[in-house]
Amino acid sequence: MTKHLKRRSEKAGLPPGSLVHIGEKLIEKTKISVLVYDENQMQLKEVDSILECHPLKEQPAVTWINIDGLHDIKMVEQMGEMFGIHPLILEDILNTDQRPKIEDNGDYIFIVLKMPFDMGIPSDEIFTEQISIILGPHFVISFQEQERDVLKPLRERIKIEKGRIRKAGTDYLAYSIIDSVVDNYFGVLEKLGEKIEILEDQLVSDPTQETLHTIQDLKQQMIVLRRSVWPLREVISYLERSESCLLQDTTGIYFKDLYDHTIQVIETVDTYRDMLSGMLDIYLSSVSNNMNKVMKVLTIIATIFMPMTFLAGIYGMNFKYMPEYQCEWAYPAFWVVNVIIAITMVIFFKKRKWM
Repeated sequence: MTKHLKRRSEKAGLPPGSLVHIGEKLIEKTKISVLVYDENQMQLKEVDSILECHPLKEQPAVTWINIDGLHDIKMVEQMGEMFGIHPLILEDILNTDQRPKIEDNGDYIFIVLKMPFDMGIPSDEIFTEQISIILGPHFVISFQEQERDVLKPLRERIKIEKGRIRKAGTDYLAYSIIDSVVDNYFGVLEKLGEKIEILEDQLVSDPTQETLHTIQDLKQQMIVLRRSVWPLREVISYLERSESCLLQDTTGIYFKDLYDHTIQVIETVDTYRDMLSGMLDIYLSSVSNNMNKVMKVLTIIATIFMPMTFLAGIYGMNFKYMPEYQCEWAYPAFWVVNVIIAITMVIFFKKRKWM
């Protein structure tokens, strides 16, 4: 499994609040989309500059600003000045090596999430992308490292003039974004579950060295998921019990349901991790048993030839009548027989998968 190291050393020696992008540039150009809606109307557009969002700051309708791409430090700095975001919060947004967390600053709530995604064939590796959310009284600002379709169904729900989301406020929009991220965990875990089932069949029928590599890769992927989802439980628990004026009491029940979903994800991750640990033990036991079988056969063969070797060693083949001594082809024939025996044994061992 490929590991992406994020260089925190780039910030060494800089004062707190210094804006430095920590992570990879996953998108060429930063994309800013603005979705403004209330119960009666909805408007979706893309803007070229964050400054175009300034008139939307104080309007009563819900404003959702989504930013794809975090490498544009100037844009993030302008956004912070416009909405009054503390430089330390902006620093955390640009540092994509954050753990999931929540900070309530009174005027706004800052949330960091980790969203898993599958790289797909041929790598089938699991990586996590950081999503940062700023929840304000009339606005929600979300930051993604790259443009993905995980939030597309949410936008489609807002376009439809039905359901609770068009009637609710920014707290319900923030809940919906977090819910989309948690639902994405279930999709990733389903694919991992299918891989584990296939791996179990291979482990029982024909375990190979490749099976061991697959087990190790899956165990590493479980570690990545566990590190991402365990802190998320604390974030949602805080939102469920918070008395912030930005969170309505009617939204609490939705966060409670989301907390239950997070617990299901955690239990599934722990279950898969235990299964993989057990499969690793089974693999090692299977390899050990196969080695014992090989040693058993080789011991039998060695035992059969042991008396013959013992007698040949005592007598030294010192017989008076040995017709092979008188033949010109005896010596080459001796080596041909030895080579044939060696090749036959190698082929036999390979067919039995002993080597």
